[in-house]
Amino acid sequence: MSIRSPYVTPPSVLAQITALPDLSMADIKALWLELFEEDTPTHNRQFLERRIAYRLQEIAFCKVDRHLIDRNKRRIQAILDTGRNTQDNGDAPLMAGTVLVREYQDKEHRVMVLPDGQFEYEGRPYRSLSRIAREITGTAWSGPVFFGLKTQKSAKNKKKGARA
Repeated sequence: MSIRSPYVTPPSVLAQITALPDLSMADIKALWLELFEEDTPTHNRQFLERRIAYRLQEIAFCKVDRHLIDRNKRRIQAILDTGRNTQDNGDAPLMAGTVLVREYQDKEHRVMVLPDGQFEYEGRPYRSLSRIAREITGTAWSGPVFFGLKTQKSAKNKKKGARA
């Protein structure tokens, strides 16, 4: 009788990604080895989970841009070398399959970016992150600010620039 891996042919990329925090570190390392065909470069679990999530999305959505991969490898190496990320992503569009996670009032909320530019939250499609933030909080929020894609300061500066 063979033991089946918990991450072989799961129902969706989202299911695989949401299961990552529940995997043991040994399973994370085994999954890394399976996906990247090399040992983990670090023992930082958060880093490994994020890279695995990205790789799972990359495989599932088959949108591989060689330049993007090379640029990301250089950025990852720079982060490993310096311990910090100095690049500002600005208004870069989110790739389909990206999962945004926000903890609000002791509940974790996960939103997935859909290929058509919409977002999925709790199984329903939404046109904007702001609508999802309003659904979660009951008040008006900037969706990008709520999900940590922008700071309130940068969102306010952008509004001031638009008025000028």
